[in-house]
Amino acid sequence: MIPMSGRRSRRSLGAVTPADWDRLHALRRMQGIALGLLCFMAVVFVISFALEARYPWLSYVRAASEGGMVGALADWFAVTALFRYPLGIKIPHTNIIAERKDEIGEGLGSFIEENFLADDVIDAKLAEISGSQIAAEWLTVPENADRAAALTAEALTAMLNVLDDRDVQQLLESLVRTNIIEPDWAPTIGRATATFVDGGHHEAVVSIAADRLEQWLVEHPHVFDNMVSAQLPAWVPSIVSGFVDSKLHAEAVKFAHNLATDPEHPFRATIGEFIGTLGRDLQTKPSLQQQVESLKAEVFDSPRVRALAEHTWDMVRSALTIMLADPESELRRHITAAFSQFGNRLASDETLRTKIDTWITAAASHLVRKYRHDLSQVVVDTVERWDAKEAAEKIELQVGKDLQFIRINGTVIGALAGLAIYTIATLVIGPLAH
Repeated sequence: MIPMSGRRSRRSLGAVTPADWDRLHALRRMQGIALGLLCFMAVVFVISFALEARYPWLSYVRAASEGGMVGALADWFAVTALFRYPLGIKIPHTNIIAERKDEIGEGLGSFIEENFLADDVIDAKLAEISGSQIAAEWLTVPENADRAAALTAEALTAMLNVLDDRDVQQLLESLVRTNIIEPDWAPTIGRATATFVDGGHHEAVVSIAADRLEQWLVEHPHVFDNMVSAQLPAWVPSIVSGFVDSKLHAEAVKFAHNLATDPEHPFRATIGEFIGTLGRDLQTKPSLQQQVESLKAEVFDSPRVRALAEHTWDMVRSALTIMLADPESELRRHITAAFSQFGNRLASDETLRTKIDTWITAAASHLVRKYRHDLSQVVVDTVERWDAKEAAEKIELQVGKDLQFIRINGTVIGALAGLAIYTIATLVIGPLAH
């Protein structure tokens, strides 16, 4: 179980995650085995030493157990000296990791830089991988294209939420001022008008306007009559006024009808000439240009432009947020289709894949060459920031279990060495002594 307390202890070696506690339990288990083997050798030594005079063959057992104890103690000292002072005694060249933490970090950083981030290693690894082929195979699966679109939508939504509304509104206001408000409108309107007339596009507008005028006159005769009657003198008899209203209304309807249906109607030429002249005047007459600019400045003053920018951004952000959140929206479908089409294109176009792989390889190689030292320096800086004791504990937690095999092997090898030495001494030196 993971202790509820967050306080560090020597016995916990700074274990935090479940994986850390699993490693700690494995380490303690192996330490127990190594210590148990040492105790076993000590018990065997005591028994064999006590009974050696009665049973001479136990001298071989004593020699083996004695060698095993020496090997176990020596390797215990060696392993312990890596991480702390043995028995708390500050013996020179012990507690190595804590004492030389920064040097170890620098050496590890240099090792990574020279062996893992070397040009030939990176180039060889990148040459084995076809990023475009992997992307093509992944994106051609419809579910993956949907997933890529969903991730893109989440990223864009996060970006919209992070953006400061005032900054965006100020940017929009600046863009509107710089590209729309500040340039002179009159020459642009004049050129557009001249092009519009020269292309005969005004004819359709005249037809639509005349047709709508005819329809309005037919549907609202009383309004037209009242407008005409209001212009006649008060002494004109009502019968005469009614006749005039009716006559003028009929003529107006007839005029509007003829203007809408007759492409050769004289008034059309007059309208075209008027619009064409207006277009040319807008391009050449300073007085008219000044009037347009004054009207523009009056309509698009600072508060209105600011309000327009705010309204535009609010509308765009709201619409994008809704569409990005809806998997069935037109925008999400377009994003999904774009990913799917890109995947199909990659799968079928080897030239494109080669270009992309070449670009990725060149970019990655450039980045590694440029930032290789910075990447390795991350390791150095991280190790330097570690507390010396914590660094030793972290490393012991990661590799301590495997190091316990050194103690176990030392016990076994020591026992075999002790037995071999005693046996050789007995066979060679024993007869010579007699």
